[in-house]
Amino acid sequence: MLTLLAAPAEPATSAGDAQLVVAALLGIAAVVVLIAWGKVHPFLALILGAAVLGVVAAMAPDTMIESFSAGVGSTVGGVGLLIALGAMIGGLLAESGGADGIVNRVVGRVSGTALPWAMAGVAALIGLPLFFEVGVVLLVPIVLLVSLRTDVPLMKIGIPALAGLSVLHGLVPPHPGPLVAISSLNADLGLTLGLGLIIAIPTVIVAGPVFGNFIARYVPATAPAALLPTRQPATTGGGRRGPGSPAAGRDRESDGRDAGRGPAGDDDLLTDDDLVNPGSGRPGAPVDDSGTETARRTPRFWPAVLTVLLPVVLMLLRAVGELTLADGTVARQTLDIAGAPIVALLAGVIVAMFTLGYQAGFSRSQVSSVLGGSLPPIAGILLIVAAGGGFKQVLVDAGVGDLVADAAKDANLSPLLLGWLVAVGIRVATGSATVATITAAGIVAPLAATLDRPGVALLALAVGCGSLFFSHVNDAGFWLVKEYFGLTVGQTIKSWSVLETIISVVGFAGVLLLDLLL
Repeated sequence: MLTLLAAPAEPATSAGDAQLVVAALLGIAAVVVLIAWGKVHPFLALILGAAVLGVVAAMAPDTMIESFSAGVGSTVGGVGLLIALGAMIGGLLAESGGADGIVNRVVGRVSGTALPWAMAGVAALIGLPLFFEVGVVLLVPIVLLVSLRTDVPLMKIGIPALAGLSVLHGLVPPHPGPLVAISSLNADLGLTLGLGLIIAIPTVIVAGPVFGNFIARYVPATAPAALLPTRQPATTGGGRRGPGSPAAGRDRESDGRDAGRGPAGDDDLLTDDDLVNPGSGRPGAPVDDSGTETARRTPRFWPAVLTVLLPVVLMLLRAVGELTLADGTVARQTLDIAGAPIVALLAGVIVAMFTLGYQAGFSRSQVSSVLGGSLPPIAGILLIVAAGGGFKQVLVDAGVGDLVADAAKDANLSPLLLGWLVAVGIRVATGSATVATITAAGIVAPLAATLDRPGVALLALAVGCGSLFFSHVNDAGFWLVKEYFGLTVGQTIKSWSVLETIISVVGFAGVLLLDLLL
């Protein structure tokens, strides 16, 4: 279980309730204005927002700095390691071709009518270890090519793929948002993971294939010619800019013109070469440790799938053990250790080195390069999460969280509804799901003390659902989807923005339903 440093027994300020309310509103408003209007990086915006909050709340400068630093340290210590390990698994999955193999196996064996369902399942599977942006970059060439080859409308396939990625990104660890919510609320990670997967399945179905079939009638999108994959041999110069790499994502987001100019001409649905774009390529031809080139091998399907699922299974087994096994037994202790988030993800990385890296023919140095190369792209995420942890701790130590908790009790407002509404408001204002999750979790954290163990897990999921509500022009994901699918702004709102809203509402409905049943 992730834990944060305990908040002080007494608030770090003597400010009255009205002053604390004003401080909280001004602190959040500062973050919103700096991000949405001033175009300030969220890392700096959160630091400055925490300073505004602390000053207005009359916190002593040294106390405010201590509070912010404690929040940064505890958040990075609890969440940062998990994000880094998850990114390593995702990097190996993308660079080895394991993700391509999973997609080929599943998509190549279904008919046109079942393709949307297959694409939603594939996106959800490979979305477990991959960040949303990397997942989009990885799947877009496949979605475009499948749509072209099968004559299935692009939105029928693209929307399910986006739904699978987005739902996993917002609700299931080891993605940053869910991890931050779990850490801030001191929720049980295994239980939250299990409940999140239960909610994710119907949410992906409704927001993916069901909505995709509907919106395809009103958004007649066509695959952008500039992004269609073409047959192109992988480079042998050791570059690491395949379609799944973060670097490739940045290139495409900047100009959208680094892919080929036309579809491949083969009759097969997909081939490995189809998924390589000119100017990018895989990590280069595999070589052994003496520098001799070796044959490139695609990781096998089932080992790749089991590698992705290994950390999830270990964490779920730990949660099951906590419910069914007595404390102190050997089996319980074994599951507690194996299912600890750091141990589970570390095991996933080690297994991925063999099943994805060495299986693809990479040398030890190439595997090391892929693992190391997966870390720089997440530096910005880690900094935002860290600053958000500091902002949250200032909120808590100033007494704002207790004030909100008391007001919620007096108003007889459900903590789940409050967490969702706060996250929705901040998401719409800032465009950042991570900022929405961090801030909302910090505000409703004191309410977690009034809930039982499943209730705290559901509160974390409610915040995660709210953080996905209505992505629009202030969200980088909005423009990523627009450019990759060749949509107008209006079409993107009709499809992507509505998709995110459906995910948020349906997911929250699932949270409320589980709250009634548990």
